[in-house]
Amino acid sequence: MILYIAEKPSLARAIAAALPSPQKKQEGCIWLPNGDCISWCIGHLLEQAEPHKYNPDYKSWKLDHLPIIPSEWQWQEKSQTKKQLTILKKLIKKASTLVHAGDPDREGQLLVDEVIHYAKTAKSKIESTQRLLVSDLTPSAIKKALKNLKSNKEFSALSRSALARSRADWLFGLNLTRAYTIRGREAGYQGVLSIGRVQTPVLGLVANRDKERDHFIPKDYFQVWAQVATVDKQHFQAKWLPSEACLPHMDDENRVINRALTENVASRINQQYGQVIEANYKSKKQPPPLPYSLSSLQIDAAKAFGMSAQQTLDTCQALYERHQIITYPRSDCQYLPSQQHQDAKSIFNALSKATPELANSVTGANSTIRSRAWNDKQVTAHHAIIPTSQAHKAASLNKNESLIFNLIARQYLMQFYPHYDYLSSSIKLNIAGGVFEAKGNTPTNLGWRTLLPNKVKPKQDDEEQEQLPKLQQGDSVFCKEGLIKNKTTTPPAAFTDASLLSAMTGISRYVSNKDIKGILKETDGLGTEATRASTIELLFKRGFLIRKGKQIHASPTGRAFIDCLPTELVTPDMTAQWESSLNAISLGEYSYNHFMSSLEAHLSKLLESQPLATEALKSLPSQPKKAFKKGTYKRKKTSSRAAKKR
Repeated sequence: MILYIAEKPSLARAIAAALPSPQKKQEGCIWLPNGDCISWCIGHLLEQAEPHKYNPDYKSWKLDHLPIIPSEWQWQEKSQTKKQLTILKKLIKKASTLVHAGDPDREGQLLVDEVIHYAKTAKSKIESTQRLLVSDLTPSAIKKALKNLKSNKEFSALSRSALARSRADWLFGLNLTRAYTIRGREAGYQGVLSIGRVQTPVLGLVANRDKERDHFIPKDYFQVWAQVATVDKQHFQAKWLPSEACLPHMDDENRVINRALTENVASRINQQYGQVIEANYKSKKQPPPLPYSLSSLQIDAAKAFGMSAQQTLDTCQALYERHQIITYPRSDCQYLPSQQHQDAKSIFNALSKATPELANSVTGANSTIRSRAWNDKQVTAHHAIIPTSQAHKAASLNKNESLIFNLIARQYLMQFYPHYDYLSSSIKLNIAGGVFEAKGNTPTNLGWRTLLPNKVKPKQDDEEQEQLPKLQQGDSVFCKEGLIKNKTTTPPAAFTDASLLSAMTGISRYVSNKDIKGILKETDGLGTEATRASTIELLFKRGFLIRKGKQIHASPTGRAFIDCLPTELVTPDMTAQWESSLNAISLGEYSYNHFMSSLEAHLSKLLESQPLATEALKSLPSQPKKAFKKGTYKRKKTSSRAAKKR
C-alpha cells in the first residue's frame, strides 16, 4: 500500500482529485480504489518539546538553569492535532511505500520528515520514501508531478537545514528570552522581554530609524537652474554642476549650502548665450519586471493597497488552497522553469474568461515571447508565483483576493509583452563659464508598461525631463533666466509595511561590514518568505511595534529594550551568518553538528555577558504586574505554519 502524506488537508484533497475514483473517505484519510491511501498533516503535528519535558524544574524561570541545552532533543505532540498524528502513525506502519508530499520548501520538507521519523518507521521504508513536489494544485499539474517522483533522500540535507534552524531558534529564543525577562523583573519590569534572531534585528531596524528621525536636523541647500531656449525656440532647463572651486561652500553630499554663491551664478547666466559641450542620445530597453516571489508581492500589495504582509500571505493561501488559481505562494523565487512556457496558452485562455480587464490584457500578449523569467538555473525548490489554468474562477473572488490575483496575473502577462523602449538624453552646456546639465527620458514604446494602471508613463527622476531637443556639440543656446531653487534636507522616511519588508529582503543595505553584506546578499536578507510576515505581526502583538497611520514605529518599550541589548543582538550580522550556514547545510556543504556546537558556544558567551543588562533595563517603561506570571510564559513557536484545518 502506498501512503501519500500531504502537508495539509487541502493538498491531500487536491492530490486525490488527480487520482482514480471511486474513493472512500474515512476519518483522517482518503482510500483509493487500488488500496493506496492519502493522509495529511495539519501543519506541524509535532513541536520542539518545552523545557520542563527535559527537567520539571525548568517550569520555573531561574538564571541558574541557563543555558538550557538538551543533550537529546525531543519532539512533543501538539495537543490539538494528536488525533490526526495517531491516524498517520498507524497508516505509516501499515504502508509498504511512503510518498512525502510536503510543501516544496525547507519547512515543508521537515514537517513530513519529522512525522515519519517520530513514527519509528523502519530504516528500509525511510530509505525507499519518495518525494512528490507540488507547486500547482490543479489536477493536470499534480498528475504531471506524480509522474516525476524523486527519492526523498535527495532532500535530506534540506530537512537537516530546517531542523537546525528550528533547534537553533529554540535555543537562542528560549534562553535569551528567559534571561532578559528575569533581569527585567529584577529591574522592575513585569513584561516578557522576548528575543529572536530575526525579530530583534527587525525591531532594531525600526528603533534606529526612529532615532535618526528624532535627531535629524534639517539643512537648507540651493540649486541653480538655467531656463534655456534653442535657436528654433525649443525650451528646457539645465542644472548647474559646481566645480571643485566651490567645495568650501558645499556639504559632504556635494550640495551647495551658500546661497550667496548661487545668487552670483544665477545673475551671471541671466540673458547669456551658451554652447553645447556634450550631447548624448541613446535608445534603451527595459525588460518587464520578473514574476512575483512572496516578498516582492507583499511589497507591491502594501504600496498599492495598504495591505499588511500577513494579509497578503493569508490572501495568497486562499488563492492557492481554496481557489487553486495561483501556484505555491511561499516562494522566494522570481523565475520559472523553461518547460512551463508551453503552458502560456492555457493560462491565457483561463485569464481571458476571468474578468474583462484581464481579457483585455491577454489580447495584447504574445505567447511566443520568452522573457528572462524562464531560467532553469535560477529555479530551486519552487518557482515564481503565477496564475494556473483554473484562473477563470477569478470572477468569484472577494475584494482582497481579486486585488492580489490581478497583481499576480498582470505580472505574469508582462512576460509576454515587448520591452519598454525609451530615449535616454543628456546635454551639457557651458554658460558664462559654468557647466550645466540636462537629463531626459522619452518613451518610444510603452511595451509591458501598457499593463500598468491608466497606461501610466514611467516616473521621472525629479531632475529628469520627458523631452529634450536634439542638439549637437557646438550648438548655441540662450539662457533666458537663472533660477535658484531652495531645498531642504528631509529625514529618512518612517517605515511602512512595504519599506520594512523591502528592508528585510535587502538588509545588506544596512550593514557596513563587507563580508556580512556579501552573505546577506546571497541569503536574501532577514528571515524567509514564509516567516517575514509573522515576524512583523509578532512584534506588534508583543507591543514592541506600533502603527501611526501607514507608518510603523518602535513603541517606547521596544525602543528602550533595544537600547539595553548588545549590538550583536540588534544588528542583522549574526542572523546573516546563520542563514549562510543553514543554506550551506541544505546544500550538503556544511555540518549540522558543527553549526549547533558553534551556536551553543556563542549562546554561552551571550549569557555570561548578560548580567550587565540589569541596570540598563531599569529604563524600560513600567508594566502592570499581571503581565508576567512566573513559569507560565509559553514561547511563541518558530514555525509560521499554524495551518487552519480546512
